Formats: sequence, C-alpha cells, structure tokens
Amino acid sequence: MRYSAWKIFKEGLTGNKGWTPAWREPEPKAEYDIVIVGGGGHGLSTAYYLAKEFGEKNVAVVEKGWLGSGNIGRNTTIIRSNYLLEGNQPFYEFSLKLWEGLEQDFNYNAMVSQRGILNLIHSDPQRDAFVRRGNAMRLSGADAEILGPAEIRKMCPFLDYDNARFPIQGAIWQPRGGTVRHDAVAWGYARGADARGVDIIQNCEVTGFLMENGTCTGVETAKGTIRAKKVAVCVAGSSSRVMEKAGMRLPIESHVLQAFVSEGLKPVIPGVITFGAGHFYVSQSDKGGLVFGGDIDGYNTYAQRGNLPVVEDVCEGGMAIMPMIGRARLLRMWGGVMDMSMDGSPFIDKTHIEGLYFNGGWCYGGFKATPASGYCYAHLLATDRPHDTAQHYRLDRFRRGAPIDEKGQGAQPNLH
Repeated sequence: MRYSAWKIFKEGLTGNKGWTPAWREPEPKAEYDIVIVGGGGHGLSTAYYLAKEFGEKNVAVVEKGWLGSGNIGRNTTIIRSNYLLEGNQPFYEFSLKLWEGLEQDFNYNAMVSQRGILNLIHSDPQRDAFVRRGNAMRLSGADAEILGPAEIRKMCPFLDYDNARFPIQGAIWQPRGGTVRHDAVAWGYARGADARGVDIIQNCEVTGFLMENGTCTGVETAKGTIRAKKVAVCVAGSSSRVMEKAGMRLPIESHVLQAFVSEGLKPVIPGVITFGAGHFYVSQSDKGGLVFGGDIDGYNTYAQRGNLPVVEDVCEGGMAIMPMIGRARLLRMWGGVMDMSMDGSPFIDKTHIEGLYFNGGWCYGGFKATPASGYCYAHLLATDRPHDTAQHYRLDRFRRGAPIDEKGQGAQPNLH
C-alpha cells in the first residue's frame, strides 16, 4: 500500500477499513543469506538498504523485544552533521543528506523537521574551536555559519545573555540540522524492508552463535536455530553482551543516557539549542513539550533508567542559558543504554570471525547516523568492502594507533 493524502481522504470516507498492517509477522525460516541481529533503527535501515540498493531479499531481522523498544525510541530526536574530524564529518553529512530525502524514499511520514541547530559559544577559545569546526563542515559540503550575539537575540530573545559566568558570545549555526520523529523512523524502515521481502521477527532473542571451523554460520534464538551465510550484529548498548557469545571482547562501555520532556508549552524554541559550557541540548516537539538531555550517567549499566544526580545536572545546564525553563514541569524521563566506544566514534566492520560483522559504538551519535549507518553497513555486507564514508570505522583502529577522537565524545575512561 502506498500512503498519500488521497489515501487518507479515501479511507476517511469508507470507514478506514482498507488499511493493511505496516509489516508482516513471519515465522523464521531455517536459513537466510543474511541475518541482522537487532531490530532498532540501524538494523532496520540496514535491511531496507540491503533490499533496495543491493537486491538482497533473503534477509531476516531478529529482535529480542518489539521494534523500537531500544535506543531508536529513547533519544532526543536530533539530526545534524556538525562534526570536525575527517573520519566523522563526511559520514554524518552523508547521513543528513539521506535524512533530507528519507520520507519520500520510504513513503512514510517521519516528521523530518530541519529547523536548525544552534551551538552556543561562551568564550574566545571556544569561538576559535567552532570556527575551525565550521570550516571543516564547509569542506565536506555541509552548511555552517558563525553568528554574533545580536543575530542570536533575534532568534532566541529568551536566552540569558548577561550571565556573568556563561556569557553568550556567539554560536555556530547549522540551518539544515533539526529533529525527526524517532519511532516513526523505525516504523518507516520496517515497512519498507518488509515490502521488499525482508522477514522481521520480533520477540526472538539471540542466545548464541553457530560456529563451524572458525566461521559463523548462523544464530541460536528463542525461536530455534537460524542458519545464515552472514550474521550482522547491531544491538547498541547490548553490543558487549551479544558479541561475548561469539568470544569477542569489544572496546566499548555501556552507559545510560537520560532524556526528558516537559509539559506542553506554547512554541518558543525555534530549533535545537545546545549549551557550550556544559552538556545540555533542547528542542521543542510538535506537541509543545521541551525535549532535552545532557551527559551520560557516571557508571556502567544495562538498565534503561537513570538517576537523580544527572537530572539535577541537566536541569542546571538548562537554567544557565534559559532561566525560564525553571518554571516548566518535568512530564517524564527515560534512559537509553549507550554503547560508548573509547574514542567516541563507531565501528562498521567485519570481525576476525569469518561471516560475522559488527556495527556499534555509536555513543551520542546513533540516532542522527541511522540512515548512513544502515546504508554503509548494507554496503559492507553486500560487497565485503567498507563504504567510502565509513572506511575509518574499523575495529582495529586502536591497535593501529588511529583513533577518531572527536572532542566531547566517548566514555571518558579516565572518569570511570
């Protein structure tokens, strides 16, 4: 079924009786060409691009829970490509370009809203750093502007410009950044992959890997054994636990990253705003709630919940730049389990085990990377060669002395 305004109008006149399920609920087959472990945004986008771009139809996605139960439904919905380093910037710009055509591509309303992202500047050295970042963005074809206080006042008159401790001296502005409805991304990719023949199997936890003469030949699941020519793992915060079943130890820590939403308010936040002297980022949803977050919790855990000290820290960051937020009531909060790599950058690579592939270590960048991650992972699985924009995301980069240490990212092992 193709969705359109005419289809909505027609179904409204006929009692909405013609809608069909967005995807099937198949039982797993005994064997597939490719089995993708993890039914989140990255797993579903990988399946979609495998089928659409590379003609791989004999593919299954196995998910231990329901679609969207992991980080794809537990983030703050921000998309951007304002990175600095050569290993990251082209990749995230590729992702942003995919976001821009995503709804038309998979015929689903993901509510892509390019309202812009404003990273505030509070000191002279920070201005120098952001100018450098803006130049790197422009070199990769992205958009970036350095704004002064007067220009920011026109956009956000409610910010605290006279704060003696954190004066707002400017900002780096990416107009093409913005937000997307996170769970709709999972649904759109699932629907698109299913329509192209991919089997999406929910409530099917992977309990082990089939190994024959050092080669991965399938997975053991809660619904039985599934054989495969290639097994692709992308399970975010559960990466270490799942890959341990294959005898692998990853350079990844799992941390909770909390997110919050306030009561519904009248429109006030024009796009996305980030605090440059701490870790606080905020946007406003279409329902009026302020959606915001900050730092990871300071301990390792696999629980999808956070703690009160981080709530206090995040709210303090918000109060430092926009004191009016102190009058808003917190409606709800949630936690996603982040797979934090040691340099803050991800992995999309073959493992040393033949037939076993890994995608993970996304830290704070997982959601915004969803389209490019899926596309590049699909490229790797179909061709056994890394995509041009993901060639730096190798598992052996620490051994080679080639980390991609993007500032402000990573698990900061010195603190844990």
